[in-house]
Amino acid sequence: MKLIIVESPTKARTISKFLEKIYTVKSSYGHVRDLPKSEMGIDIENDFNPRYIIPTKARTKVSELKELSKKSDEVILATDEDREGEAIAWHLVEALGLNASRDTNVKRIAFHEITKNAILKALESPRNIDMDLVDAQQARRILDRLVGYELSPFLWKKVKRGLSAGRVQSVALRIIVEREREIEKFEKENYWAITAVLSRDKNNFEAGLAKIGEKNVEEIVTLKLFAGDYKTKKTVIDSEARAREIIADLEKANYKVKNITEKETSRYPSAPFTTSTLQQAANANLGFSAKFTMSVAQKLYEQGHITYMRTDSVNLSLELMLAAKKIITKLFGKNYALPNPRFYKTKSKGAQEAHEAIRPTYPGETPEDLKNKLDPAEYKLYNLIWKKMIACQMQPAIFDSVKAEIEASYKGNYLLRANGSTLKFDGFLKAYNSKAPGENILPKMKIGDKLNLIKINFEEKATTPPPRYSEATLIKVLEENGIGRPSTYAPIISTIIERKYVDKNEEKRLCPLEIGKVVNDLLVEHFPEIVDIKFTANIEEYFDEIAEGKNEWVPVIRKFYTPFHKHLEAKTKEVKRENVLEKLDRPCPDCGGDLIVKFGRFGKFIACANFPNCKYTEKTAEEKKVDEENSGVVCDLCGAPMTVKRGRYGTFLGCSKYPECKGIKKIENKIGMKCPKCEKGEIVERKSKRGKTFYGCNRWPECDFALWNKPTGETCPQCGSLLGYSFKNKIKCSRKECDFEK
Repeated sequence: MKLIIVESPTKARTISKFLEKIYTVKSSYGHVRDLPKSEMGIDIENDFNPRYIIPTKARTKVSELKELSKKSDEVILATDEDREGEAIAWHLVEALGLNASRDTNVKRIAFHEITKNAILKALESPRNIDMDLVDAQQARRILDRLVGYELSPFLWKKVKRGLSAGRVQSVALRIIVEREREIEKFEKENYWAITAVLSRDKNNFEAGLAKIGEKNVEEIVTLKLFAGDYKTKKTVIDSEARAREIIADLEKANYKVKNITEKETSRYPSAPFTTSTLQQAANANLGFSAKFTMSVAQKLYEQGHITYMRTDSVNLSLELMLAAKKIITKLFGKNYALPNPRFYKTKSKGAQEAHEAIRPTYPGETPEDLKNKLDPAEYKLYNLIWKKMIACQMQPAIFDSVKAEIEASYKGNYLLRANGSTLKFDGFLKAYNSKAPGENILPKMKIGDKLNLIKINFEEKATTPPPRYSEATLIKVLEENGIGRPSTYAPIISTIIERKYVDKNEEKRLCPLEIGKVVNDLLVEHFPEIVDIKFTANIEEYFDEIAEGKNEWVPVIRKFYTPFHKHLEAKTKEVKRENVLEKLDRPCPDCGGDLIVKFGRFGKFIACANFPNCKYTEKTAEEKKVDEENSGVVCDLCGAPMTVKRGRYGTFLGCSKYPECKGIKKIENKIGMKCPKCEKGEIVERKSKRGKTFYGCNRWPECDFALWNKPTGETCPQCGSLLGYSFKNKIKCSRKECDFEK
């Protein structure tokens, strides 16, 4: 018997289908050894020697695998091909009492896709465990443990218990907090945009004002921000009076074509998916979070539908590209296929060029072929991956572009520009983007043609602040700055959300919460190197060097830890807890001391700085606002007014006669709309059992009105049902049978 060990049971079942009965495929159910949770588990004095234990939940599985390994002629470790997979293979050797260097029956195989050919090929060429990859993974795990176990208690002492800091998560938090402050500091500038509606042979088109004399009307404003430059546009027309002066001239001007430029332009498909670009595309197109995207991709990989989903390479095998050409010819026609494969170059620093991009394992399996075999989320993600792979090997989309420069003469010279384009050949857009860019067709014109003015449009606009990060744009910034690696993006974001440092608003944008700002400010002030983008990126480069065998892991850890620990000890004595509390500009009404904002186990509250001598507390402005909104709510048990109270799971309404009466109610997040069904209740925001937001009547169960999308207050012009905001802020009808959307 030959024993093959993989991480997941799904992967084990898929591989079993391809092999003879002499092979027994078993799952380790992930990691079989880890650092202990109850202590640091690192011997700092002895070259940071880690102490690994077998977690309680893994002990039964390890015992089973140990017995099977004793009965097996060969033990084949088939964990994932990345650093973490290599480390799991090494931990299995240690936990099962094997000796990979001495025992010839212990083998390591790796493959990028779960197909019969890939498995058989890997079995033909086993290798030893790559200890450089193991050391790189150990270095990351040990350094993160050192930072977390030493820096988190500092936050407990200076802010409140239960907080955490991390080498990478703290940088991600800082990027989000800095962006929020950049938005707050942003001073918008009002400007005016002017366009003319012109006519040629009864065909109307728009042209925007481009120049006044020799001066360009539009200019680009570049803001130097924490995570990179942000550019926004404005015009030099900064007042309505100036705009009306220009309009008065344009209304009396003569218009003629000064120049015409016609050319054919090509738009090429982007590279196949890497981990980060898949997460970005799934977030932008499907609304999936990074964590959910990776969870679904993991299932697709283990079922054998896609290649390994943790990669930073855009390479594709020649075999795959030739297969794609046949599929494109069959599905779309010969004119959509390339004569020769298109190769892409990886831009990411430290990318593993030997790996492949994320792609279908069997490109001939179209999304429709698998629709009945996959759940809805798996189908949507597979569809995205399949179309991306096919599109990258298709012909470019071709447009006929026209640019017209129009001279308007009156008192002075004005120049207007009109751009037009028509899609000549859709190319790859036929596969990956069913909606081609909208066409703007200009009438046939030649230099010197006179044009008729129909009307002048003008609009007041304002420069836009830099946008908050979505999961997709945050991942892009992390990748561009070399922070983290493909396997870390999703855990980074989920950690700062779970810690309540960050939340998502209605537009799915990441907003820092108050406690996140406090933690960030404390780290920026006292541990600037921990939250420095370049410093964190340099650490990642050290890990890459360890993986490549160019550096030893112990000196790398020591180089970071020694100054960090010394600095932490000094700051623990130096920084006082009061330094991180927000002081209010009014005294305590009981003793005259300072009122401060504290963070208790149930959230933020206002208290006297002289505690415990003075025990005065009061509600925050947010709680007072909720109190006002629920001022008419009475207790169902005794009829007394309900007030806002703080609990372990957030704020709630409690009876004002507590502890005599223990009546409680959930706080209703009203959206200011009457229920359209019963016309008595109000629409409130609620959470389903799975945590998904929905909107329903607050008279439930008397009234069962509910819908997933937030209602707009308008009714559908087709069927009269409520309209609601759907994904990407589109407005659509709440009635399933109605297809109205705008």
